[in-house]
Amino acid sequence: MSIAKAGVRGSFYPQSCSEIERMIKGWNEILDSHLKDKSILNFIPKAIISPHAGYIYSGFTANFAHRILANAKAKRVVVFGPSHHVFIDGVSISEFDYYETPCGNLSIDKEYIKKLKSHFHFTFEPKAHQVEHSTETQFPFIHHYDKSAKVVEIIYGKIDFHYISKIMDFVLKEKDTVIVVSTDLSHFYTQDQANRLDNVCLEAVAKLDIHLFERGCEACGIMGVKAIVESAKRANLGVKILDYRTSADASGDASRVVGYMSAIFG
Repeated sequence: MSIAKAGVRGSFYPQSCSEIERMIKGWNEILDSHLKDKSILNFIPKAIISPHAGYIYSGFTANFAHRILANAKAKRVVVFGPSHHVFIDGVSISEFDYYETPCGNLSIDKEYIKKLKSHFHFTFEPKAHQVEHSTETQFPFIHHYDKSAKVVEIIYGKIDFHYISKIMDFVLKEKDTVIVVSTDLSHFYTQDQANRLDNVCLEAVAKLDIHLFERGCEACGIMGVKAIVESAKRANLGVKILDYRTSADASGDASRVVGYMSAIFG
């Protein structure tokens, strides 16, 4: 039995399960007391976009999307994220048996991975799957909301977004299967500069318009975001932006911020 260890546990998110649960409970209390249109909480999505920074910065935004994703009661969650630390020429898919989280292990869907590999070309870069925070930060949320679901972790590197979109097209046709696309937005601009750049990304997603990204959207996971936008449009899915904020909301420092968004597709 092979387990992908939680490489950023205790840095990007808390070491203990109880602290993660406390944070999620707090974010949900904020949603329940401040969300004006609570009908959105009943939406059943096929895919979400979720950020991947430290939970103190982007956890609220990510939790919003994952809470709604739970409505799908999915048996399988396919997580796409960009590689930050290991060069990948193409797309790497995890071939471990389990993924470790502070609250318990998630099963990796080995049978579905075989199915994907029969249709698409993947590599397996073990180190990437041990250190990649873009995907790992999603797993505690998945475990909290749908611990019986199996997961598939896909990390992309040097690749055209059209190829990722083909994989997403295939996944979106599967029953009881949902997609998580992980990305942060602009990095290390002033708050005003970040808002301008990030609004380009938000508009492109909201309008499902690939061409709008070229007006200045900056995102570390832009290939995954473009891919889900292209796939959502082909699948006639609607989209709703859930939340946008920057690290300044948590730090108070507006001089050098990172942007975060969450969205749902269905």
